[in-house]
Amino acid sequence: MQQYRKRRWFAIAATAAAFTVFAGAAPAAAMMGSQDSSNEAAVVSELTRLTPETTPGSDKPTSETGTSRLSDVGASCTEPDENGRGSCIEYKAPDTIPALPSGESNPQLAAVAPPQWCEDAQGVVYATRTQACRIDSVYYETYVVRNGTRTTTGEANLLLINYSYGSTSESRIAHQLDVTAFSGWGDALKASYNGNARVGYACTKESGSFSAKPIQPLNQWHTGEAFFDSTATATGAVGECGTGWNLTFTNPGYTSTTYVVPVFRQFRCDNNTAGRPVPGCVVPWYASAVYYSRAAYPDLASHVSRAQASGLPGATFEAPLTRTTDPAVNGDNREKACGDAPSVSGKSCDEYPVASSYQGLSAGGTRRTFDGCQFPGIPAGQGPTGVSVCMITATENSSQGGLHTGLYRSERVLDKDPFRVVVTP
Repeated sequence: MQQYRKRRWFAIAATAAAFTVFAGAAPAAAMMGSQDSSNEAAVVSELTRLTPETTPGSDKPTSETGTSRLSDVGASCTEPDENGRGSCIEYKAPDTIPALPSGESNPQLAAVAPPQWCEDAQGVVYATRTQACRIDSVYYETYVVRNGTRTTTGEANLLLINYSYGSTSESRIAHQLDVTAFSGWGDALKASYNGNARVGYACTKESGSFSAKPIQPLNQWHTGEAFFDSTATATGAVGECGTGWNLTFTNPGYTSTTYVVPVFRQFRCDNNTAGRPVPGCVVPWYASAVYYSRAAYPDLASHVSRAQASGLPGATFEAPLTRTTDPAVNGDNREKACGDAPSVSGKSCDEYPVASSYQGLSAGGTRRTFDGCQFPGIPAGQGPTGVSVCMITATENSSQGGLHTGLYRSERVLDKDPFRVVVTP
């Protein structure tokens, strides 16, 4: 059972450039099956709380590249009321952000503390296989229109932290939103805000709570927390879950305005992972690693480290391998790489990239090898395409399959998911 913990906050200083909005973001209209019918404030039981999974080994969080899974972010202003008063909310990058306050001074915060690496997620999503985080800033303005002239009567700059986490062995994910105002003046500081969690794609909202909180005092953190259940729970099912928040600002004498916090469509849940009898949820674009120990597998580690040094992919987040579950592709990779391997007592043919990846010879390219690999007639080579072949100790080669099966199972690595191969001491 996850216990409530005091928040441990970090300090950051960011420039405006750190808050660039994702290009090519998915439109907000893509959020299907919205659950936004009311501002419910369900109390979340201790029994429903997830425990965030930590990233094992020497893995580290990384930012997403390519197409974003966040909704568009923009400005929204209400029409002035009969007294000419209105308000606006807008994604806006401030010049600087002060140090974040310590959670020890905020006893009302009773949620999971985001990990320290979350401080790097300024304007971008950072994630591990089971956690995702993004930091954004918004600008709230009050105004009045008199005789056709619009005058700003107050401003507030707020920081928003989206932190979402799941589990490889549960079909529930959490998404908490942490909000604070760090500067402002005038009538804007008289406002309060409350949150309503929303959901789309292949999941439903289990519960959500973000009661009304005042903007003042500044640098006071407030937390909303929601839990979502995947609908991809039947055998063989796979589905993405999109979660977000609507943050509504109310202010005496002004019209209310709502900021649609960018949708997190970071998690994929499935009940389609071989060897896993229960569904679970992961961040599919995060490339988890399988580790080849030099101490335990000296021949295997030697070959793979040389192959990667020659330019073949798989060692980094920037150039990972992608898994194939297609037996035809797997078999084609093996046959083209090792079909004519020499007979060497106690050894068998190892190919890299591995046959269970789409980077094998079924994708094209040629073979290469190294001195001592006992593959006559195969030249050395360089570059990111093709495969390296080497005769290595047969027991180590057999163990390699088990290492990959363990990774694919524990991290729910499905077809076309990225993964890394890391050689360790």
